[in-house]
Amino acid sequence: MHTGNVPAQMNHGGHELFDVHEVLSGSVAALNQMILLRPQVKDPELLGIMDRQYRFALDEYNITVEAFKTGKNPSHPTGSYKMTGGNDFVYGMKDSQPKKPIQSESEISDEIISGFMLDAAKTAASGKTMAALETCNPVLRRVLADSIPNCIEMAYELAIYQNKHHYYQVPQLAQQDMQQLLNSFATGGQPAMPKQQNLQ
Repeated sequence: MHTGNVPAQMNHGGHELFDVHEVLSGSVAALNQMILLRPQVKDPELLGIMDRQYRFALDEYNITVEAFKTGKNPSHPTGSYKMTGGNDFVYGMKDSQPKKPIQSESEISDEIISGFMLDAAKTAASGKTMAALETCNPVLRRVLADSIPNCIEMAYELAIYQNKHHYYQVPQLAQQDMQQLLNSFATGGQPAMPKQQNLQ
């Protein structure tokens, strides 16, 4: 057992090393995927989203690697990703062809590319959350935790993009069913806590 001062670059537990290794591997895969798919993008709006998200994700990857290797503050703090579009969803379902795996690369479309990007952002949010929960190094934990809202913002931007183009449809329940679910919880009050006894 080791207690006391630990050099910053060694201030990592076993779970943390494996979890962060997985997070960084996922980041590399997502960045590589965007580079490979970029020439296939047809919609200028999606291309803009891809380029903004790539630049931001690459910077986040770099500072996470810095914190992981040194155990110290990276060269600059984690930024805050801001999507540029609105946040209006189109509700309801319209007829569409069932989804199925493509048979050749000629079938790659903006729908498929934006789907890859959405999946990568969602996977990153989950992976970084799981890693941050058991990260011993406080600097690395903060870098991971600060990155999670950015993954959420990127995924949200992509979900809105997909929804606008009817790739990602959002069904709604009937108003009566929705109202019943919305009203199925109520706020709770503070219970009267018993006074602590003096144990002397």
